Amino acid sequence: MTYDPRMAYDPERKLSDGDVAELKPEGWWGDGGKLFRVFPFGNFAESVAFAVRVAAQAEERGHHPDIHIKYHSVKVNFFTYEAGGVTELDLAAARAVNGLLEP
Repeated sequence: MTYDPRMAYDPERKLSDGDVAELKPEGWWGDGGKLFRVFPFGNFAESVAFAVRVAAQAEERGHHPDIHIKYHSVKVNFFTYEAGGVTELDLAAARAVNGLLEP
């Protein structure tokens, strides 16, 4: 979708810090122009398995996060480089990642 000022909607438009604070999904934080969440796990294998699911979903969506794997956790960062910050695309992708935790 391309930006139309009459609609006041552009999914690739950089959001303000206030927009991010108001719209961020459960468990996510906005800091330094990025949207991020740390997901805790019981061990390294669970962390890696989750990171692989996040990567597969990102491929399907065509919007890729930075993924940082630690022994007991995975940190996922979303940031739209073309916009220079967090966009609606990042918020939607973060909500989708949350969905990976649902049984």
